[in-house]
Amino acid sequence: MKRWLGWWDGRPVLLALDVAVAVAVIVVSLTGGDPRDPHPALYVPAVVFSGVALLARRRWPFVVLLAAVACMPAGVTLLPLVVAQYSVAARHGVSVLTGVAVVVAGIAGNVVPVLQNPGSFTLVVVVLGTFVLGPVLAGLWMHQRAVLLGVLRERADEAERTRTLLADRAVFAERRRIAREMHDVVAHRVTAVALQAGALSLRAPDEATGQAAETIRATSALALDELRGILRVLRDAPAGEAEDTGPGVLASLEDLVDGVAATGARVELSLPDPLPAVAGQVGRAVYRVVQESLTNAGKHAPHAAVDVRLEVTGDRLAVEVTNRLTPHGSTVPGSGYGLVGMRERVELAGGDLRTGPTGDGRFRVLARFPVGAEQ
Repeated sequence: MKRWLGWWDGRPVLLALDVAVAVAVIVVSLTGGDPRDPHPALYVPAVVFSGVALLARRRWPFVVLLAAVACMPAGVTLLPLVVAQYSVAARHGVSVLTGVAVVVAGIAGNVVPVLQNPGSFTLVVVVLGTFVLGPVLAGLWMHQRAVLLGVLRERADEAERTRTLLADRAVFAERRRIAREMHDVVAHRVTAVALQAGALSLRAPDEATGQAAETIRATSALALDELRGILRVLRDAPAGEAEDTGPGVLASLEDLVDGVAATGARVELSLPDPLPAVAGQVGRAVYRVVQESLTNAGKHAPHAAVDVRLEVTGDRLAVEVTNRLTPHGSTVPGSGYGLVGMRERVELAGGDLRTGPTGDGRFRVLARFPVGAEQ
């Protein structure tokens, strides 16, 4: 539909307006004036032609102007000429002077005989001022208004682009500041833990202590690797970068569970075979959900068995981590943002999260993510 309305900027209201103007010009030209005045034989066809030509005034205003001038010898009124002049001025601005010259030349050919009568000069001046100068000035005003609106729109777009650019720069600067803080504080502390755990594993008084120290050292080293990846993202990764799809992150869940089990925790992992192909963001969200759930279980329900289960049902991947509630908690301090951050990460990956007691003395974390075409 809009393709057929290309002359009218895809707006049916403009087409309706042009049709109304054309019909009004034809009706007024055919019914106006004294019916006793004789008209040339081509009067009616010329009136209809000049009126219908007004439908093309937005696309070819100069052509419509020439058609109106050409129909004047047949006795057509000045109404088509007025509309055509306005259209030329509104469309082309100062180049309307060419059209004015055409109009004046056309009118002059019809008014030369009138100049022979006394007082006719004043009449010609009034006609030219009313039917030539008036439409031209109105069209020029509309043209300048359209130009001004276009300039203001461009300035608004430029201001919006500048605002977006400044916001992006501020975000990038804040990300780099956070990266520096994480490197100077968190990375330093984790490195100290890894070094001390490594020293303890070498000087352990017994094998159990050595294994625990080695587990701490390996976990700290893994944390440093992950922290290094986070710092790289904060510093360099462009926003909206495409992510690979595959089961790589899900496969690392086994290493995560083995590392937790090495500390003495009882963790049972159940994975689908084969592992589903998921987006990188979904895979990382699954990994973080399991990691945070195991950490919370170790703090709030130490020595309780933890069941980690991944299942694919249709186009949804369900991650469920459950553990039995115990009255004895841990003295390890927490940030208080574990579940909040977990929920935010899950929602950013397009999933949903449910946490809380199940009613049978267990605590459950259940996250569902889209897989396949839906993701």
